[in-house]
Amino acid sequence: MMFLLQAPQVRELEPFTSMPESFRRRARSDWADANRGGAVTDSFLEGPVFDDAGNLYVTDIPWGRIFRIDPQGAWTLVAEYDGEPNGMKFQDAGTLLITDYKNGLVRLDVATGRVTPYLERRNSERFKGVNDLVFDRAGNLYFTDQGQSGLHDPSGRLYRLRPNGQLDLLLANVPSPNGVALSPDERVLYLAVTRGNCVWRVPLLPDGSVAKVGQFFTSYGPSGPDGLAVDAEGRVLVANPGLGCVWVLNGRAEPVEVLRGAPGSSTTNLAFGGADGRTLYVTDSTHGRILRATLGVPGLALHGKP
Repeated sequence: MMFLLQAPQVRELEPFTSMPESFRRRARSDWADANRGGAVTDSFLEGPVFDDAGNLYVTDIPWGRIFRIDPQGAWTLVAEYDGEPNGMKFQDAGTLLITDYKNGLVRLDVATGRVTPYLERRNSERFKGVNDLVFDRAGNLYFTDQGQSGLHDPSGRLYRLRPNGQLDLLLANVPSPNGVALSPDERVLYLAVTRGNCVWRVPLLPDGSVAKVGQFFTSYGPSGPDGLAVDAEGRVLVANPGLGCVWVLNGRAEPVEVLRGAPGSSTTNLAFGGADGRTLYVTDSTHGRILRATLGVPGLALHGKP
């Protein structure tokens, strides 16, 4: 019996808000020299996450900034510090846990803007450059350590930090580990492998180990999967900056929908928000703007540390 795949529905992402000109910095930075070929990069947005009041928080990697965007699209600078913040998740209602390329894991008090260390090193060794993170219901934190790894150097890492402080190295052979997301039953972790242009499926076994890690989805183009999200039906959403789109994948990793940004968009990461949790917000990093689309299924609820 032969199964014919249906062509996915293609929709356009609509603009929501753009970084005000007053916040843009048109100058060189160490981060842009290393990651953008030395091009002047006035901002590079990442790490979208919503608070309980419906505000969207995003990072600005090259300039060490955290912004809050209200439901009407107005921007407020929450923090600025000596770092390169990337992924974020709420640890509790008032605290963001941030993966910072320069500083490891750091915490941000959103009321005061104070940034403090959380986990700077592992066994006195600096991380390569942490990238993204997700909590499970039990308070385990999964995070990626990407650095400059790639197909030339498949040494990126996936860690689990347990609530008791134990740090487990789950994978150490990943060519550029990036976004992470959990399945609804939390038995599987999805891992974006940017330079491998794919998404890995990582089974989480009852004894805390992983085994039979496989390639779930294969993309193409100049820059592979970045941020990930999962909806309430278990579909995996993949931000693909090199293609300027978001893939919506069913359980067989078949694209059932493609959300496209305008030509030149760099769709790096994504988060569900809105009153019913059905609106997907996407960072278009190279243009300093937020895109969005309404979906028929809400996003999976995110967890912090109990």
